[in-house]
Amino acid sequence: MSTHLITGAGSGIGAAVARRLLERGDELVLLARDAGRAKELAALHPGARTLVGDLGNPDRLSWAFAQQSLPERIDSLLHVAGVVELGQVGELTPKAWHFQLNTNLVAPAELTRLFLPQLRVAQGHVVFVNSGAGLNANAQWGAYAASKHGLKALADSLRQEEHGNGVRVSSVYPGRTASPMQVKVHQQEGKEYDASRFIDPESVATTIVMAIDLPRDAEVNDLTVRPGR
Repeated sequence: MSTHLITGAGSGIGAAVARRLLERGDELVLLARDAGRAKELAALHPGARTLVGDLGNPDRLSWAFAQQSLPERIDSLLHVAGVVELGQVGELTPKAWHFQLNTNLVAPAELTRLFLPQLRVAQGHVVFVNSGAGLNANAQWGAYAASKHGLKALADSLRQEEHGNGVRVSSVYPGRTASPMQVKVHQQEGKEYDASRFIDPESVATTIVMAIDLPRDAEVNDLTVRPGR
């Protein structure tokens, strides 16, 4: 039985991955931003443990975890949580930049730093759920794309640094996926939302589980997933 620490398990891709891993009997530790959200996650994924830490405030993660019982071993750290706020570079405020950079980039870096000892013990796997915006930046997506381009750089550096410790690192780049985030994006774009046009979160979950289940003789570095319709 493996132990997985997952962010973003409340909906979309993260929830789909959590269900898959729980159904096969693995142990889950789900990160929640506060105690109320932790109760919601525990109800959504019965049998999973919760850990409280706000990704929007990465400077406080170390302090928050010091007050809680942490897993001694982590076989995979799955960074799925993310936030988005569209806007032109000429209009985005520092608050909008910090909102996205903290949650999408700085917090994953800090979370990885804090749990590297457990990952090294298990020769575990770090998966960064990135985005197509982490490879190509379009108008209105500057801050979000910057955070995701940075996430790719983080993954690439970590992979080289931890290869000798047996820690594998994968980046997954989904295209537009039917999720609450996609609903928000369409609201910001002023467009009508049709979930059938986008990737089912279960399909992305399949690629993530495949990556962490791959035998030790191989490693998925970068995996792009695009809508099939």
